[in-house]
Amino acid sequence: MIDDFLYGTAGDTGPLSEVEAAVRAAAAAEIMPRHRQLAAHEIIEKSGPHDLVTTADRLAEEHLTAALTKLLPGSAVVGEEGVHADPSTYGALKGDAPVWIVDPVDGTRQFVRGEAGFCTLVALAHHGEVLASWTYAPVLGEMAVAVRGRGATLNGTPIRSGTPAPDGVLRVAMSHPDYTTEAQKRALLGLRAEGVEARPCGSAGLEYLAVARGDLDAVAFNWEYAWDHAAGLLLVTEAGGAQATLSGGPFRIAGGNDLPFTAARDAATVRRVLAALRSDGRGSGPASPATGAPA
Repeated sequence: MIDDFLYGTAGDTGPLSEVEAAVRAAAAAEIMPRHRQLAAHEIIEKSGPHDLVTTADRLAEEHLTAALTKLLPGSAVVGEEGVHADPSTYGALKGDAPVWIVDPVDGTRQFVRGEAGFCTLVALAHHGEVLASWTYAPVLGEMAVAVRGRGATLNGTPIRSGTPAPDGVLRVAMSHPDYTTEAQKRALLGLRAEGVEARPCGSAGLEYLAVARGDLDAVAFNWEYAWDHAAGLLLVTEAGGAQATLSGGPFRIAGGNDLPFTAARDAATVRRVLAALRSDGRGSGPASPATGAPA
């Protein structure tokens, strides 16, 4: 069923185009009309002042849930707002049904501020493997699509992550301090080292896109919500990049990873980032999907 959806009987990618159309439609109907138009009552704090949800997040996820499950009958949805309402739905990532992983507005704080640096993230996974992903930044007019084994494109043009200059300064976006505990901050101290230019991340989805297109060397995160990472990790990998957790194993979208983890332009850069993280000797260890993360 999944192969037919992804590739058709003769390489037909029509269903993938329908997913892209659904993502664009949700943004056009529920997100963009509210960009820079949010009323105070449409912005709600979840766990604190840095963890925001808006009417646009909720309605866009509802729109996508209806559209995506119609495109692929029998599929489930793990969405940021749906899991907030019912944490048990996160368990679908370990089930047998295909799963749509949805972050309706990745970078909600930027969206609330009226900035352009937010995106909608959708990934399709089955049995723990991410098979396709869509990263859509409506204000920037950018749609990145990745299909496992078929590469990555940005607005229809193939993209490659490339390779940083040997022994050059690594540009790394890391977990924002507003979203990290003191222990998590300590786990990232190794990136405050000579040869690494680290800065707090913005929208995780757009940081992954920057790595995939070669504008950023790596990301390093110590939270593991699937909706923030599934789409971007496949995008980076299909653009020629690599990823690994602190123990050296691959990131698992269902959770329980050895954190922090990194995704980078190539495998050599992954090794450099992991070496920097390990040099501090205080990785945060395995974490559950409840570990703190931004909207």
